Amino acid sequence: MKAAFLDAPNKLSLRNTENPVAAEGDMLVRVRAATICGTDIRIFRGKKTAGIRYPSVLGHEFSGEILSTGAHLGFAIGDRVGLCPFIGCGHCKLCKTGHENLCTDGTAFGYQIDGAFAEIVRIPAAAVAAGNLRKLPDHMSFEEAALVEPLACVLNGQNKVGVSSKDTVVILGAGPIGLLHVHLARLHGARRIISSDPNAHRRDAAIASGADVTIDPTAEDVRARVLAETGGAGADVVICAIGIPALARQTTDLAAMSGRISLFAGFSKGETAEMDVNAIHYNELTVTGAFGLSREDYDRAFDMIATGRLDLKPLITHHFDLDEIEAAFTTAESGAAIKVSITHD
Repeated sequence: MKAAFLDAPNKLSLRNTENPVAAEGDMLVRVRAATICGTDIRIFRGKKTAGIRYPSVLGHEFSGEILSTGAHLGFAIGDRVGLCPFIGCGHCKLCKTGHENLCTDGTAFGYQIDGAFAEIVRIPAAAVAAGNLRKLPDHMSFEEAALVEPLACVLNGQNKVGVSSKDTVVILGAGPIGLLHVHLARLHGARRIISSDPNAHRRDAAIASGADVTIDPTAEDVRARVLAETGGAGADVVICAIGIPALARQTTDLAAMSGRISLFAGFSKGETAEMDVNAIHYNELTVTGAFGLSREDYDRAFDMIATGRLDLKPLITHHFDLDEIEAAFTTAESGAAIKVSITHD
């Protein structure tokens, strides 16, 4: 089979390799769609190195068709499936208390397990047994199924700040993750959604995704505009959806009294940011992080897409073959695309 190997930071090579071998309880899946995540880009560019192997195959947002499966596993060859790509150990305190996404003994596709920028991927028995695989309904495309994973991560983040119909929500960044936050905040009934991004194409996408107001931070003062849009109160929820430390500092300037702040985006190792601790203290702000997803998040996000409550198809703007993996990465980080998909016929 063909696979795109990350041999070192900034070095991807497409080459032929042996097909993975399925052990007892494993499955093999032919990848049909795999989308590029911002984390994949950070790993590729050497901005995220913890837990990364060289060489390895990236790609954790994907779906495909089962090529081989053991008896009594509940699946058949040819079944169309999506996958929650993180497998908690199931035994530690974090797994047992509803925080399996933070399990330090877990395994993940694109990290400990070779991922989906390949023609075939092995699904370990532990993932099969834990229920990480979901069969796709006939109307759900492979590309839509690949978007379940990032949506589930966004769901995890919004659950922590409790977006509701009473809230004005400010989302900093209108890349793929920021737009998923817009879609989900609209589904949660947010009273008003404000999106900030310097890219005009992405601001247009934010409006199409459900934002009420967009801000170009290079052309106007974001804080002044947010205060004007909220009658001077500020936002009930502020979500930092892009990993720029200066934006983390800005969140406390935008939040209303008793506001909630989500530092959702991943930041490069060693980066720090100042925050207004007086605003946190006197305004009783809640500041939280959000990382990854649980199987419950995945199942809820899957159902949102499968039932048509969210239509995320417009977010996939570019399609590439596996042979074009480097061009796909270049496009994904250029700002010209929203979501880039590697598709396999």
